[in-house]
Amino acid sequence: MITRAVTLAAGLTGAAGLSQFPEFSQQYMQRLGGAVDELSRQVDRYGADAEAAGLPMATYLQRLGAEGPLAQTQAANMASDIARLGEMSAALTALQGAGPFMRAKLATHIGDRAVAERTMESFKPALPLTFEGITFAGVGFFAGWLALGIALWFLKTSWRTARAVLFPRRRRRTARQG
Repeated sequence: MITRAVTLAAGLTGAAGLSQFPEFSQQYMQRLGGAVDELSRQVDRYGADAEAAGLPMATYLQRLGAEGPLAQTQAANMASDIARLGEMSAALTALQGAGPFMRAKLATHIGDRAVAERTMESFKPALPLTFEGITFAGVGFFAGWLALGIALWFLKTSWRTARAVLFPRRRRRTARQG
């Protein structure tokens, strides 16, 4: 009886947690889009500076980095911004137009730690009244219930094995063996 109550609680916890995925992924995507827009503006400015110097971006960064320690740090930061823009743009492109189920399949694209942390800071759980939210809640319930059920089964089996090894049952002698 206690095991059933605990597994039910685990299932409900999984349902409550996973039902929030559609809204979290939507908010993540919106925040990612804003970050891509701002970083694009910055990288465009780097490109304009390189163009004004009559150099391709790679050459511009290389020459900038050769001007001294401060310029080398700035060139490295610019190169990092350019690379990050590429990664974030690719993730946003993969997520755009994807519904909640496809975003779950593409969850690896929800991997920018800074964006995810900022999304989590402002995220407020909501009651999942959409089809997607209810579906994710059902999957979460089943996953939580199953995970705890397997863990309890494993512990129960391990305990029985350990008890059998540590405390073997003594066989009763019958009158014939005596």
